[in-house]
Amino acid sequence: MLIKILLLILTAYASCSGNPENTIIQLPDREQDSGITLAQAIDQRRSVRVFTEDSITLPELVRILHSAQGITSERGFRAVPSAGATYPLSVFVIAENVDDLEPGIYRFDPQENILLTVKTGNFLHDLALAALGQRCISSAPVVIAIAADYSITTSVYGDRGVMYVHMEAGHASQNIYLQCTALELGTVAIGAFTDNAVAEVLILEEFMIPLYIMPIGRP
Repeated sequence: MLIKILLLILTAYASCSGNPENTIIQLPDREQDSGITLAQAIDQRRSVRVFTEDSITLPELVRILHSAQGITSERGFRAVPSAGATYPLSVFVIAENVDDLEPGIYRFDPQENILLTVKTGNFLHDLALAALGQRCISSAPVVIAIAADYSITTSVYGDRGVMYVHMEAGHASQNIYLQCTALELGTVAIGAFTDNAVAEVLILEEFMIPLYIMPIGRP
């Protein structure tokens, strides 16, 4: 906890110093869900690869992030199951057309409900090139990327932890699918990309491996 507090203080200092990287964006509280039932969302879920030019709202993004890794209990449990509650996943937002959010790459911190700025600017074209030129990435208003630090889980479960990490990524991806369906948004889970190229775009640490790219927009 002390390390997290120090990190937040240093990040806030960087923001005050005019450095756009590593600045903190406090997210609004998640709005109460409404609309279709879970059963309807399951039946209506489809992969969507074509989006309009319309933006998505920050409250919509918050609900999507919460579905992927949001805190759902006082004990710190999250919206997806994780082997031994190790939580090896990190969720990144690559935004270009989100209301009230500057274009850039952000890392979601579910504990504090904040976005940490990795870098500002437009990067979906670069991310699409890293994913074999898939246009659904470059044409989306926002992309969610899921990466993992396998050592967090393998340090507890050994080599079998690799499988557990993959399971957890699948849980998070399906939650994103269903939340997007409930919000009348579209998405598709993409695994066809060059790991090193995606890691370079997102500025991932060496121990982080990208697992999913999910473009999100209005169908």
